Amino acid sequence: MRRSAIDLTECLDPPEALNTARRIFERQIRYWQCRPMTEDLETVVCPADSRVIIGSLKDNSKLFLKGKFFDYEELLGNNKHEWLQAFRRGDFVVCRLTPEKYHYNHTPVAGVVRDYYEYDGHYHSCNPGPVLTLVTPYSKNKRVVTVIDTDVDGGTGIGLIAMVEVVALMIGDIVQRYSEEEYRDSKPMKRGMFLHCGCPKSLFRPGSSTTVLLFQEQRVDFCQDLIVNLHRSDIASRYSQGLGKPLVETDVKVRAALGRRKVKNKEVSDEL
Repeated sequence: MRRSAIDLTECLDPPEALNTARRIFERQIRYWQCRPMTEDLETVVCPADSRVIIGSLKDNSKLFLKGKFFDYEELLGNNKHEWLQAFRRGDFVVCRLTPEKYHYNHTPVAGVVRDYYEYDGHYHSCNPGPVLTLVTPYSKNKRVVTVIDTDVDGGTGIGLIAMVEVVALMIGDIVQRYSEEEYRDSKPMKRGMFLHCGCPKSLFRPGSSTTVLLFQEQRVDFCQDLIVNLHRSDIASRYSQGLGKPLVETDVKVRAALGRRKVKNKEVSDEL
């Protein structure tokens, strides 16, 4: 824990209770105190303590990682035609959790669950190779997909979002534990649920893991620091795009802002 710089003061349990690797990995934190969240209701927040990279499916459809080609259709499921069409030219965020991170996923937006389903798959590492043509986790891994409609009363107002939780090496499951207040009265995911932004949603079992967010086209503006960091040339990166162009991750805390609702031209005119 010292080598990994885990802050024990954040944890709900006392240090002496974190006496196994699994208890450390599945620890709960006082996120309502140590992971503050904006009050802007039109903001998308990070679903996990993770290393984040952003991109657009307009630029990339066929993806390559560690010798395996696949596309985003495989990530969502080739039989999910409605959702494949909804996100076809949209943007994405890849959140890579390393083993020492806090491993609860939190809801990145507010809205109603329109679909929830699981795909069984093999267990591969989500740790990327040294050079990638394009960035994404394995879509052939076991994964859980939650489609959230944010264009509802009390929602974030940025259209549909697909939250894809990808199981990695050594992880046997993703446990759905949605809680509106701290970690109390947790519930499994089901269609029709209203999710509040920033709440605990699920827990990865031990191992590294990845969460992907898919957005509809022209519905979200990413934070400027994520855009600037993405193409920095002064930092070594395990990702590359095209002819060796580096893609740099940004370390982001859970519930920190990733972006906000894109303002349409008509709305700008109305405001003026």
